[in-house]
Amino acid sequence: MSETAPGDLAVAFRSIERRLREALEPVDGDRSKVAPMGDELDQVVQQAASVVGSAATGESVAAAIDARSAESWKEPELQALRQHALDVGRLLRAIATAAEAAADG
Repeated sequence: MSETAPGDLAVAFRSIERRLREALEPVDGDRSKVAPMGDELDQVVQQAASVVGSAATGESVAAAIDARSAESWKEPELQALRQHALDVGRLLRAIATAAEAAADG
């Protein structure tokens, strides 16, 4: 993800809520079944929000990213957002796996 452009990062953050809903489908959307990972996901989104100065939702982070011109970004900001996006993806995969296990168990 080292070459990820701001627009790509906006897409990644904008998709968080949809991807979380999909991951939680096996447990009918019950976040309590994956609480520690769900809490960690919230923390990562909060960290990304602090980078861009937005509210702590994926949509707000995406909107803040989109509101800035590509030239205005500093590499440390982009690197932080890239890492947060990678963490979000990892957590969403782990949540999906845990939700499937909870539904089966």
